[in-house]
Amino acid sequence: MAIKRRASAKWQGGLKDGRGAISTQSGVLKDQPYGFSRRFGDEPGTNPEELVGAAHAGCFTMALSLILGEAGFTADEMTTDAVVTLEQVDNGFAVTAIALTLKARIPGIDDARFQELAEAAKANCPISKLLSTEISLDATLLT
Repeated sequence: MAIKRRASAKWQGGLKDGRGAISTQSGVLKDQPYGFSRRFGDEPGTNPEELVGAAHAGCFTMALSLILGEAGFTADEMTTDAVVTLEQVDNGFAVTAIALTLKARIPGIDDARFQELAEAAKANCPISKLLSTEISLDATLLT
């Protein structure tokens, strides 16, 4: 079974003076503005790193819920924050780290078992796996 989800990005102009819009298939994001000052400054709006962080936090937390259930536990509450680090390296920028911070309330589990299951979720959630996968590109120049 293969589930496919779509998102799109439009861009007009140069890097610093240009503007873009991000949309998702679900419509949760519809022409959401993004641009240089939103990515590298403090202007309100979204940016690719923020979206990757949200995706990773959501995926990891859902994966942990599955793993906990398989081990006989159910969380009362779990909150995961993801901090995505974008740094200038060599000839450009790169995402150099993602730090997940989890706070959870899970009845009946001890810390050692919790740490073990959290590590398994980090290693096995689809977004964690995505971050080390092959990326394909099909590029068409329109005239």
